[in-house]
Amino acid sequence: MARSIDGPASSNFAPILLTGGRQLAEVAKQLVSDRLLTALKDAPRGDCVCWGIPFSVGEPIVVADSAVELEAPTSAEWLVFLHASDLRPPVEWGAGPYQPPTGEGRLGEHAADYVVLYADGREERLAIRRRRQVGAFSRLWGENCFEAVAHRKPCPMRAHHEQMNPDWGRSQTRVTAADASLWVWWLWAWQNPRPGSAIRGLRLEPVEGTILLGAVTAGSASSHPLRWRSRRKAILSLDEAFDLALDDAGLLRQVRLDFGQVISAAPQPSYGDDAWEAGYNNRIPSLHETCVLLEYTAHEDARFHLANGATIPVAAVESTAPVGSGTGTTPPIASRVRAVPRAEKRVTLRVVERGSGNPVPVKLHVHGTAGEYLAPVDRHRIPNNAWFEDYSVDFVHAGEHRTTYINGETRIDVPLGRIFVEVSRGFEIRPVRTTLEVKPDTETLEIALERVLPWRARGWVTADTHVHFLSPVSALLEGSAEGINIVNLLASQWGELMTNVGDFDGRTTWGSREAGGDGEHLVRVGTENRQHVLGHISLLGYGGSIIAPMTTGGPDESALGDPVECLLTEWARQCRKQGGLVILPHFPNPRAEHAAAIVDGSVDGLEMTSWGNLYLGINPYSLADWYRYLNCGYLVAAVGGTDKMSARTAVGTVRTYARIGTDRAFDYASWMDAVRRAETFVTYGPLVEFTVDGKPPGSRIAAGSHGATVDATWEAASVTVPMSRVELVVNGEIRESTGVESEHAAGRWRISVKKSSWLALLVRGHYPDKGEIVAAHTSPVMVEVDGSPFEAAADAVTILDQIEGAMAYLDTVGTRAETAAYRRMRLVLESAHRSLHNRMHRQGRYHEHTAPRDHPEHH
Repeated sequence: MARSIDGPASSNFAPILLTGGRQLAEVAKQLVSDRLLTALKDAPRGDCVCWGIPFSVGEPIVVADSAVELEAPTSAEWLVFLHASDLRPPVEWGAGPYQPPTGEGRLGEHAADYVVLYADGREERLAIRRRRQVGAFSRLWGENCFEAVAHRKPCPMRAHHEQMNPDWGRSQTRVTAADASLWVWWLWAWQNPRPGSAIRGLRLEPVEGTILLGAVTAGSASSHPLRWRSRRKAILSLDEAFDLALDDAGLLRQVRLDFGQVISAAPQPSYGDDAWEAGYNNRIPSLHETCVLLEYTAHEDARFHLANGATIPVAAVESTAPVGSGTGTTPPIASRVRAVPRAEKRVTLRVVERGSGNPVPVKLHVHGTAGEYLAPVDRHRIPNNAWFEDYSVDFVHAGEHRTTYINGETRIDVPLGRIFVEVSRGFEIRPVRTTLEVKPDTETLEIALERVLPWRARGWVTADTHVHFLSPVSALLEGSAEGINIVNLLASQWGELMTNVGDFDGRTTWGSREAGGDGEHLVRVGTENRQHVLGHISLLGYGGSIIAPMTTGGPDESALGDPVECLLTEWARQCRKQGGLVILPHFPNPRAEHAAAIVDGSVDGLEMTSWGNLYLGINPYSLADWYRYLNCGYLVAAVGGTDKMSARTAVGTVRTYARIGTDRAFDYASWMDAVRRAETFVTYGPLVEFTVDGKPPGSRIAAGSHGATVDATWEAASVTVPMSRVELVVNGEIRESTGVESEHAAGRWRISVKKSSWLALLVRGHYPDKGEIVAAHTSPVMVEVDGSPFEAAADAVTILDQIEGAMAYLDTVGTRAETAAYRRMRLVLESAHRSLHNRMHRQGRYHEHTAPRDHPEHH
């Protein structure tokens, strides 16, 4: 029997010492259920605090078959009873209805009368009814009380990844109403109509069933002591760094409430609001180490309790001038907690297309003067950005900058005065950062967006090749709001977990005109098939049955005990048979068998990604490994995909631009054809056009044996990442480089090509306070000089090493499939290896490697 303490105790109340009455030992056994007797050992006892009210819980007093009288001297305004009723289960008549119809909780049944005995001889009779003033010690879900609350007040719960609470699903709610314990005491507060008159005691008279009274507390309150008000926010200033850990009761160490609860607490963000409009999109706020943004719900008589023992009345906090976002100094104790302006004004916020006035989907961020995030009423106030823990349409950049997606119009609660709004929609529309003034009569706020880069009109469409865990409809909203024409939503398997498999049907393209959409923003469900050593492969847009198994070879991708029964190359071949597009995701890792798939000619694109970080840009390692294949003549398109698996990554953070042209209607098939042609570029913001002798990326230009001089022409523009430099890459080396203006540049280089070469454009850029990144990169143009094959011996040997590594894994530690499958896979790898190996011998390239089969050339 442990105490129950759900927070600090208010000094407004004090327990009443009860004497008299009957305990369980004095009551006939048949008057008490066996379940109650079993559960009673878990009932809280001793000095407890429930909802900020102190109780002294002794042996329960039983109200069963006869009245009991207690001495309970007090003269308080409020009495709070801590009690519970025994079970009164209904009677079931065969297959017929239950009797009585009041349910298991016996709704409204008169259980007892509590008679308040005044010292002057007068009495006040209080009817105690089930599911009104008292509830059962154990109840079915939904059998709540209407005037009483369970003894443990609700408390916040950290998300699963922060707290490792074993109840994963419930931890996503971020709150627990802790009445699902083995024993529940119910708190009922009664307002004394004669607070000036002395009370000498209580008489408890049974009516129906049995009640246990645990304790009574008396005190004062300006309103019902168990009724809290709606959410408020405040800034807490500390002398030390904020400790975000919650204890077992869901409480913080540095600040607590008695008549209330702290909902959330986090370091106060600061956006530098005086320079807000001059800042850039998605900029991460700075955080005050010792200033904490609190959200709380509380009774007006509540007090904040600080770690040093000081208390601060909530009423005093709320009566002072609200704090702004510039706070950084430590105030005296009396003002350590300062109010944030309340978001009490509900307005409609609309984002429209300049010119037409039509609402458009966008990514939206709004905050108030204290840096507090203001979410639409139907969006997460506290988005969870952990892996597979959130299904809302939110984006939290770097874990700090909170945004959400709307369809062009939303309802949002905001404070009066200034609010700070950020709106964006992809890379062709200039983002808007603005400060708006909300007045008492404000009903609607409207923001207009303008498309300033005409790449869509020039025949380019955008895509994210790699998104997980969203529903197709959510993916459609997020993609549209990010200016993405195609979101590839990938079903897969993670150990024993299957995701999005129910969304795959092998035929539907959400958002297409055939599916009732506008045809401009599409979602197609494909699969990411994976093996933790051999690699991952994304199979996009294929029709028919799902290509399974989606994972193989055991953890950490497949289920324990799964054999290696399929290769990436085989998955790729099957995808192509079913009309699909084959992409190697988050290239080059896992770096193994994809080498064989590229040599086999079964791969359409290599995916560049930095997993959502807007400041890392295209990974140079990805580029370097891609260059190895280009140097050996394997033309594979560059594509961009986010591998989005949480709200920490936005759809299209890095994206593919593919040119379908202006003479062909846009649909999913035309996009796949453009990627197959490699008429693509990958970008974190800058948009480019690049040709060699007028030929776009993916082209092959034939040159005579003496080579050629070619014109490399380019244009680059950006309204997001400021550009700094444009470079021409030839066979993996920078041939030309020029500094450029941040928003637009164009140029032309005349290049002499003496041997077979590939040429591509690279754009660098950076935000003012960040380092330079590779912000965009085109697929190459291949210039093929007669008699000069693409050859790079060192790169080719590394590719052979990868294939040999895949064979070694298959031969040794990989969980062995049945013999026929093993032999089939071994031959696939040997075939790819032999193709490149024999080509090197034909070119007279000496090389050392571990041959899968010995042959005379090695002697």
